[in-house]
Amino acid sequence: MKNSIYLSIICLVFAACGSGGGDDPVTPPVVNTAPTVPVLTLPADNKLCLDNNVSFQWNASTDEQKDAIVYQIQIAKDNAFSQIVSTLDNSSLSTSALALEKNTAYYWRVKATDAKGLSSAYSLTFKFYTAGTAVVNHLPFSPELIAPVLNGNIGTSSANLSWNAFDVDTADVLTYDVYFGTANPPTAKVGDNITSKAFEVALQPTTQYYWRVVVKDNKGGESVGQVWKFKTN
Repeated sequence: MKNSIYLSIICLVFAACGSGGGDDPVTPPVVNTAPTVPVLTLPADNKLCLDNNVSFQWNASTDEQKDAIVYQIQIAKDNAFSQIVSTLDNSSLSTSALALEKNTAYYWRVKATDAKGLSSAYSLTFKFYTAGTAVVNHLPFSPELIAPVLNGNIGTSSANLSWNAFDVDTADVLTYDVYFGTANPPTAKVGDNITSKAFEVALQPTTQYYWRVVVKDNKGGESVGQVWKFKTN
């Protein structure tokens, strides 16, 4: 009888040891990713809006985890978004009409945020102009600096400053004043009433430079661009 009991115990021990003993495979946690960047549609870039009650539309972002998405819309009076006039949160792909000032240039952009709080980058910035009552002339949009890139490093003894500028009054003739130097903001005007969208400047090594452009139309209107900077090696 005792031998039977001992044999049963030994069988149970072997059965326990032979059951595999391994843990079940662990499923790695799902890593959340940000939604894709929204694509702006209306108002179109460089648009002249005849009504100052403006609604905004964009294409949907996608989210790999199928999270709900909320969009943040920023509207500002400058392309650096330091003069924001309205910030809206919206779960749809358009906004209700927003009453804006007449005869004013505006800039807008959108980003998408998922339900877990992860956000995309902001979209491209679009600009538009609201018409005024009996407006004779619209100011040009603020210049958009192209090169050298912001905070870039240059190893040459000269640089070709370049920019873009637009005016909804397409018949207007635009000219440019270029400010450049080591002061921030730059106060030395190195180019006056130039007609091209580029200007070459001489550089010294290991120096921080600042520059900006003022765009003027032939009807007395002008817009001051933001300050950009770069260094030389």
